[in-house]
Amino acid sequence: TTTTTTTTTFVTKLAFRVPGSTTTSTTAITSKSTFGAGRREIYRLKASSTTDEDVVTDDGTTCSLVPGFPSWQQTMLRISDPAKSIPFYTDVMGMTLIDTLDFPQWEFKLFFLTTLPEGESYDLIPGTQEAHDYMWSIDGTALELTYNYGTEDESLFEGYHSGNQDKDGFGHIAFSTNDVYASCEKMEAAGVQFQKKPNEGRMKGLAFAKDPDGYWVEIVKRAEGNTIDNEFNFSQTMLRVKDPKKSIKYYEALGMKLVYSMVFDDFSLYYLASNIDDDFDVNELSDDEARSILGSRFGPVLELTHNHGTENDEDFKHYNGNEDGRQGFGHIGFLVDDVYKACDSIREMGYGFRKEPDGGSMKGLAFAYDPDGYSVEIIKRGGIEFGDKKVES
Repeated sequence: TTTTTTTTTFVTKLAFRVPGSTTTSTTAITSKSTFGAGRREIYRLKASSTTDEDVVTDDGTTCSLVPGFPSWQQTMLRISDPAKSIPFYTDVMGMTLIDTLDFPQWEFKLFFLTTLPEGESYDLIPGTQEAHDYMWSIDGTALELTYNYGTEDESLFEGYHSGNQDKDGFGHIAFSTNDVYASCEKMEAAGVQFQKKPNEGRMKGLAFAKDPDGYWVEIVKRAEGNTIDNEFNFSQTMLRVKDPKKSIKYYEALGMKLVYSMVFDDFSLYYLASNIDDDFDVNELSDDEARSILGSRFGPVLELTHNHGTENDEDFKHYNGNEDGRQGFGHIGFLVDDVYKACDSIREMGYGFRKEPDGGSMKGLAFAYDPDGYSVEIIKRGGIEFGDKKVES
């Protein structure tokens, strides 16, 4: 970005349920037990008690909440070589490989990683049914890396499109840390390449690293006084949107809440999150308090970037990451209790489907389109029989 104008900030609901309790907390977010069994049980109780209802969106209108307690569960990127990408995200960025799904009949394999709280052990074997059960019940968000067999051969495959070219929709993923400069020094020592180092450019104190496929990985500073012990936590997925009013309303129908926004002269940033308490009153927070809570959050937010004026251009459209020659980012995904009921509700929004629940060879999951044409996977909480080659436990 090139603007240097003063920022006007608007803040909306931001509250978090405390594990093992029915109360909420608006203080710095604890990082403990984010993916533990106790959290998953609370999650099922919340999901089972959710009914169809209208929700008031950020613009004051109402929309129908998609039934089945939808929650953001994944961001998918295609990778060319898991032998390079998995060590980058586990050894450098501190993620844990929690599951894999291998489909030799279709010649691709999926790797699911997430940030676990520092000190929390994970002893399930990726690819087993037990790991599947865990992965499809989490209330956090995983990074799904999709590997198509053979793409590691650079003589045969030229690589994926990492985004950030003209009209690209996908921008980056992000990780938060306490000290951007120190963490980036460690990353550079480990051989990581950078698009922007923290002391470069006009915006000091944040960086953009590159993963092995060239995807931009933003490194951002956490709020002071946070309680997160990890050096890094997965904290953002950024997508550019044409019309934020439509996009925010769509994701609010999928259970997300707009938790923070920044408006500049030429562009605006909107941050949405899942599992935010419905009853929290935004008026109880100052901008500084809301910014501090957001900066202390352990789980990721969906960052929607709007370049002003695109909403008035009838012909404008972002590339969604699935076009021939521009494949890289694939989709984001949501867990729901009942895929068919959720899709009936999503269908009423009028943006269509890339894959209906009974379309194709894999029944019981769907890919809807959002207002910008991004693919949004709808997956049954608890999982389905995917037909993958499982690992013996």
